[in-house]
Amino acid sequence: MTRTLHGLAKNVGIIAFASIAAVLVSLASAQAAADFPVISTDELKNYVDQKENMVLVDARTPQEYRAAHIKGAINIPEKEFDEAAKQLPADRKTLLIFYCNGVKCGKSKRVAQKVEPLGYTAILIYKEGIPVWEERNLPLVTGSGYGKKIETTKFKPGELDALIKAKDPDYVLVDVRDEAEFKEGHIPTSINIPAETLSAKSGILPKEKKIIVYCNTGSRSYLAYKKLIGLAYPKIYQTLFADWKEAGLPVSK
Repeated sequence: MTRTLHGLAKNVGIIAFASIAAVLVSLASAQAAADFPVISTDELKNYVDQKENMVLVDARTPQEYRAAHIKGAINIPEKEFDEAAKQLPADRKTLLIFYCNGVKCGKSKRVAQKVEPLGYTAILIYKEGIPVWEERNLPLVTGSGYGKKIETTKFKPGELDALIKAKDPDYVLVDVRDEAEFKEGHIPTSINIPAETLSAKSGILPKEKKIIVYCNTGSRSYLAYKKLIGLAYPKIYQTLFADWKEAGLPVSK
């Protein structure tokens, strides 16, 4: 890592540094692996609320940026870096915070790695990214297509039952209802991640597998499905617990 806590304090100011020092220390080992210090949603919100002297960089594609981005962010996509980087501040000591599509998205780190050789010395990564920011109902700038209804790819009860019986290793079944509902009864092999926290907890879901989400009648699993699209999961499916029970299939408790 090329930066130090002392260097960050000098570059972003004592007051701003004090608000992140504890995080930088506690995440030291993670920072070494990721090359850049990481901040949380709450910490970024504090920066925004306090109007800290910083530049927030959305490292996603222009299409993603136009659909929705964090208020105040500029867009520097990797493939258009040379032109887009002209938006960066002249002062190389300005705090830069990069984000993209969540914990498994590497765009923010890759763009930050391109920016660092330009002489910028205060770089942070908001790793949770726009999915968690949106999940927390924090301010976004949205495009005309934001919130447009989508068609989900559905798994019928019989198809899912066949996967379970075959002990297929290539799927993760996610019950997105509340914990209490899950304990009352759920589809065998499923794990429980409530829809309202799915983005924040998505790190446990492997992108190479099918992700099948379900709730009772579809509203929460539809929300979860859309979140997984935003997190760039390639194989997403929806099923309904009501249909599973109506088909007389087994329920675990």
